[in-house]
Amino acid sequence: MEPPVQFDLTKEFRERFQQALDERDQTFIRQSLEDVNAADITSLLYEFTSEESKYVLDLLTLELRSQIINGLDSDTRKSFLKIFAVPEITAIINQLDSDDAADVLNELPVREREEIIARMDPVLASQVIDLLRYDDHVAGGIMAKELIKANENWTVVQCIEEIRKQAEHVTKFYAVYVVDDHDKLLGRVALQKLILTDSKTLVRDIFDEDPMAVETYLQDTEVAEIMKKYDLESVPVVNVQGQLVGRITIDDVVDVITEQAEEERQIMAGISEDVEEDDSVWRNTRARLPWLVIGIAGGLLSARFMGLFESEIERIAAIAFFIPLIQATGGNVGIQSSSLVVQSLVSQTMADDGLLKRLGKVFSVALLNGLVLALLVFFGNTLIFGYDKLSIVVSVALFAVVNFASLIGTATPLLLHRFGFNPALASGPFITTTNDLLGLALYFLTVHLFL
Repeated sequence: MEPPVQFDLTKEFRERFQQALDERDQTFIRQSLEDVNAADITSLLYEFTSEESKYVLDLLTLELRSQIINGLDSDTRKSFLKIFAVPEITAIINQLDSDDAADVLNELPVREREEIIARMDPVLASQVIDLLRYDDHVAGGIMAKELIKANENWTVVQCIEEIRKQAEHVTKFYAVYVVDDHDKLLGRVALQKLILTDSKTLVRDIFDEDPMAVETYLQDTEVAEIMKKYDLESVPVVNVQGQLVGRITIDDVVDVITEQAEEERQIMAGISEDVEEDDSVWRNTRARLPWLVIGIAGGLLSARFMGLFESEIERIAAIAFFIPLIQATGGNVGIQSSSLVVQSLVSQTMADDGLLKRLGKVFSVALLNGLVLALLVFFGNTLIFGYDKLSIVVSVALFAVVNFASLIGTATPLLLHRFGFNPALASGPFITTTNDLLGLALYFLTVHLFL
């Protein structure tokens, strides 16, 4: 089989393709997309309207059409499928694996979903109905029902014959799972071992016991961590009775990791819900406004706090020059510290290395950074402004701010994680606002004590 054509989405090609769409030039559209990977065609269709994209899909094979629909992001697909008739959607879903089919059906209105299920291939419909009862974010919700399994009492030749039959419905498989007469998972057997073993040997004599498996109720993020930690290409899923009910492959886990990273990126940026740039103005505003309001509240508190030291600022106006320096440094240090802690919590390296050891390293880094920055500020102030005593005060305050900001940046995500909140909350506007107030408090306290 030849590899897919490398697709170069240049400006000239997009313009020529648009012209072909306007002229309904079916020959050019078919020839230009021949042997092109479905993912590349998906990228191209994002450039056009839903009606234009549907016209292109109608010219392609049903198998390729289903791959493209499956490759769309959830929000786009939900909107796009509105212009499809129920029989068209049914034909597309019948080409998908059970987990992907369940995902598409979950995005449709209930009435349309039930009508499609009634028209689907009976075997696939049964598998999808079983999957729809699971929450989207547990192992049962991301598993596929298609897999290769063998009974422990079969001979190798029986097993290979059954694999041929089952493989017609499984696009990729990495191992054969071994079960007993009650479908309880016992282990797995490598394909290589099946091929090299005498045909009369029983499967029970050659399979590997105690396979790594996950329960249907396990959170998808935990499944991703297990597969990442043990470098698994697939993992079997069992119910509470230990029966084999499905499998999760690496492509399902990549989707989970991508979704989790996107969610944490938005949280760290101060966006309170999942939004896209092309969402409505109100939805984007609603997602961004809460943390901006918190930032405003922090700014007002900072202004009020500075008012308490109005007399000091009036007597020594140069004090005000260094407020942005103190706040910016404290905010940056806090974000750096919290981001590293969040990364450690996600990868579980903090748990592996020991909490006290990691905290000791964090504070050692803070002390060293604080000392270097304080010395730089002291010599910079002395050379540029010629201040003496004020330079010492600013440097001492900066040293304290760096260390306390590091403490807050480290402790906050740990506390959030301890009480069941997403630690990424500590890496955005929250930590910046907190450290602004903390930095001002330490700065003016130092000024008050020394000057």
